[in-house]
Amino acid sequence: MIEFVHPALLFILGAVPIPFLPRSIRKAYLLLIPVLAIFAVLALQPGSYGAAQFLGQEILIAKVDKLSIIFATVFTIMALIGMVYALHLTEAGQHVAAFVYVGSALGVVFAGDYLTLYLFWEGMAFASAYLVFAQGGEKAIRAAFRYLMVHVTGGVVLLGGVVLHALASGSLLFGPIEGNIGAGAYLILAGFLLNAAVPPLNAWLTDAYPEATVTGAVFMSAFTTKTAVYVLARAFPGTELLVWLGTAMALYGVVYAVLENDCRRLLAYHIVSQVGYMVAGVGIGTEVAVNGATSHAFAHILYKALLFMGAGAVIYVTGRRKLTELGGLYRTMPLTVALYMIGAFAISAFPFFSGFVTKSMVVAAAGEDHRALVMLALTMASSGTFLHTGLKLPYYMFFGTDRGLQAREPPGNMLVAMAMAATLCVAIGVFPGPLYALLPFPVAFEPYTGAHITESLGVLMFTALGFVLFLKALDPESTISIDTDWFYRKGARAFMWFAERPLARYEKAVSDVSETTALPLLHGTARTGLRVDLNGVDAIVNGVAHAILDGGGVLRRLQTGVVTHYALAMIAGLIAAIAVFAVVWR
Repeated sequence: MIEFVHPALLFILGAVPIPFLPRSIRKAYLLLIPVLAIFAVLALQPGSYGAAQFLGQEILIAKVDKLSIIFATVFTIMALIGMVYALHLTEAGQHVAAFVYVGSALGVVFAGDYLTLYLFWEGMAFASAYLVFAQGGEKAIRAAFRYLMVHVTGGVVLLGGVVLHALASGSLLFGPIEGNIGAGAYLILAGFLLNAAVPPLNAWLTDAYPEATVTGAVFMSAFTTKTAVYVLARAFPGTELLVWLGTAMALYGVVYAVLENDCRRLLAYHIVSQVGYMVAGVGIGTEVAVNGATSHAFAHILYKALLFMGAGAVIYVTGRRKLTELGGLYRTMPLTVALYMIGAFAISAFPFFSGFVTKSMVVAAAGEDHRALVMLALTMASSGTFLHTGLKLPYYMFFGTDRGLQAREPPGNMLVAMAMAATLCVAIGVFPGPLYALLPFPVAFEPYTGAHITESLGVLMFTALGFVLFLKALDPESTISIDTDWFYRKGARAFMWFAERPLARYEKAVSDVSETTALPLLHGTARTGLRVDLNGVDAIVNGVAHAILDGGGVLRRLQTGVVTHYALAMIAGLIAAIAVFAVVWR
């Protein structure tokens, strides 16, 4: 009996035959692998698997515990939902990339050492980049290159941190980093924070996600940032810096969402905001806070995917994604509207929806830890989330001014996938017990108290009132918001200018000096050396050789075979030796 089946291998190896399968068989296969992966995760037993030695270091391919199991559970569920949503695609490339992406995320979740983690970490970057490249067009390709370059840079930072940390600690095993954090640990933290989209390292997300394919954006919304939350929870729980970074994230994303006209870019900013809750929870580090961060990651994957699926359905049938170009779709897309709104209520933390039973745990953990400012900021961010994702975006996308668009419901598989995610959003909100049972620590949190429900509804209703009163002020405008991506966009241009102008001119000047001075000198030296070699060294060598040959010829002629001749030669040699000795002695 096989003791351990790595769920990552089901996806990574399972991606190989996808392009060669007939389309009818491929559809069944695309659903079969995620289902098998779900069962494989549910069958896992806590423990360490795949221990080995590499370059004198202990390597652990998989470490299974409650924290890794809950993330793997939601990843495999999301893989199934995402594949249902993508069944209508005829291009196998996106399916292959999605499989590798999911498999790499699972590889990170179960990684027991930094080397294994790093390899899967980079696998995520390249597989997800394809989902942006696959959209085609100049904007998507440029965004994909920027996305890939940012993640490759982050990977180099992470690898440098791993090497330094291994040298300092003497181990590559992946676990909590305790005590004095050295340079290696800070580099590891920076690599993790980049994937978590912590400002100012966040612009890759809001730059690339809106440019990805309709189905690719759904997968991207679920895995990269939540994998980063997992590794932060594994390595840096209780790190004070994360509390304030996460709190800033929660507000940062909401503020930028105000400015957005692109529906998927607006949702991308709310990924930044919602991941902020998780990062803050990890930073607080108490059992309640880590449980809250973990459960919120679980819920967020599902409701954010649902929101991206709803926006993707609109883009799929209309070809438009700007709020200034949308409106009046509720008549022709009622199912899409209803399913989207379930995701909107979930992200806004409405009672009886998933966000209510998870986000509130992080806020409560901040209160229990006597962090009033953090608690206030997270509550304000929750209000802003409802304002933009729950009210502004659906109003201008589905209602508002009727643009006369010829729309219809998306393909059935897309609606089924949205319904699957919506069902889970409601089920978790109504019955949070099964989710709480999966959390890494025992749960003593009760979300459905009179005070909590009243407070939440008060904030939400006040937000709705503000939306109605200031509706005109919230009208989207066809503008471009400038984020921190401005720096690397401009920085890249400055680098190219430097490479093409000063650096190229310097290279040309060096080449000119080389061609006009150095090369003629070298050529002259080479010619002189050749003449010395031919006329000097070769002449001496040849002369010695000729003398030896001539001497050999004389000796050969002296070998007559007559004894008297040899006797005369010996007498002559003896006389010569005596003469030389006499001269030297004198």
